[in-house]
Amino acid sequence: MFRVIRTEGAARRGEFICPHGVVQTPVFMNVGTQGAIKGAVSALDLKELGCQIELSNTYHLHLRPGDDVVRQMGGLHKFMGWDGPMLTDSGGFQVFSLAGLRKITEEGVTFSSHIDGRRIFMGPEESMRIQSNLGSDVAMAFDECVENPAPYDYAKASCERTLRWLMRCKAEHDKLNSLSECVNPGQVLFGINQGATYEDLRVWHMKETAKIDCGGYAIGGLAVGEPTEVMYAIIEAVEPHMPADKPRYLMGVGTPSNIIEAVARGVEFFDCVMPARNARHGKLFTWDGALNIKNERFKLDQRPISPGCGCPVCRNFSRAYLRHLFAAGEMLAMRLAVMHNLYFYNELVRRIRDALDAGEFEAFRKEYSLRLAGRAE
Repeated sequence: MFRVIRTEGAARRGEFICPHGVVQTPVFMNVGTQGAIKGAVSALDLKELGCQIELSNTYHLHLRPGDDVVRQMGGLHKFMGWDGPMLTDSGGFQVFSLAGLRKITEEGVTFSSHIDGRRIFMGPEESMRIQSNLGSDVAMAFDECVENPAPYDYAKASCERTLRWLMRCKAEHDKLNSLSECVNPGQVLFGINQGATYEDLRVWHMKETAKIDCGGYAIGGLAVGEPTEVMYAIIEAVEPHMPADKPRYLMGVGTPSNIIEAVARGVEFFDCVMPARNARHGKLFTWDGALNIKNERFKLDQRPISPGCGCPVCRNFSRAYLRHLFAAGEMLAMRLAVMHNLYFYNELVRRIRDALDAGEFEAFRKEYSLRLAGRAE
C-alpha cells in the first residue's frame, strides 16, 4: 500500500507499506546484487547506514546459489540476514547489459551464463517464479531495456513486447501469490515503462502500462548514455500518466543531483550502483561535492570525509587514514568507503524528506542540486 503524505510542486512525500516494514519516501534502495553489497558490507551494516530497502538481482541469484536454494533456506530475507523491505530486479536489465550473450524472442530471452557459458532461458513466467522463490516484497516485471540510441521501429516493437510481457507477469504473479507454499504472499509487482528516448513511445507505453493494476510503476531504460537533459525530459513526459496513488521508481539513477532533480519531477524510488562502485575506486561524496580520497593532498588531512557526517566512518576515521588504506591496498579501504557513500545517499533522501515535510524542498533543491554535482575541497 502507498499513500502520499504531502506534495510540493510535483515532488511527493509518501509512505510505502509492505510485509517487511514501512518505507518513508523518497527512498534510495541499497544495491546488494548477489545478496551482499560489493565492498564487504553485509545486511548487518545496512541498518546503521540508514538503509530502508535492499535490492537484489533475479538473474544473478538464479545462477548462484540458485533461487531453489534460497527458497529452501526460507527466502532471501532469512538467507542474507536482512529483515527490512526488499526489492528484486527482474533480470530484464541483463537483457541489455549482456547484449552479446543473449537472444530475444516473444517467449523470452536465452542467455549464455557469464559464469560458465551454459544456456539459460528466462521469460516473464520464469522471472516471476524466481522472484517468488526469493520472497522479496517488490518484484519487478520482466522487460527489455534497449540500447541507446535505438532505432525507432525497434524501440516501438520492444516496448510493445514489454507490455505483453507485463500481462504475462501479472497473471503468473497473481497465481504464485495465491499458492499456500508462497514464500511471501504479500509481494507486489511493479510494471516498467520503456520506449528508449522517444517521448511518444514513452507516453503511449505508460498509458497502456497504467491500465494493468500493479503495486507501483517504474521508468526504466534511462541513464544508459543519453544526455541528462533528455532523461529529465522523458520523466516530465511520462510522470503525468503514472497513477498518482502508486509509487514511482526511476531505475538505475543516479548521481545525488539526479535524485534531487527527479524528486522535483515526481519520482520517489531510486537505486544505483554508483555510491558503492565509486567508493571502491576512492571517489567519495560530501555535502560540498565529490572528492578522490587517493589524492596526495589528503595525505595529512585530519578531517573526516565529510565534516558533520554522522556515518560510522566519519565519526571515527580521517581522510588521511582512508587515503593510506587505499595506498596500502587494504580491503578495509573499500569497506569504509562504501559504508560512507551508502550512508551519504541514505542521508540525502532523508534530508529531502525533511525538506518536503517542512515545505522547503525547493529551497533545498536550489542549495544542493548544483553543489553536489561539483568537486569538494
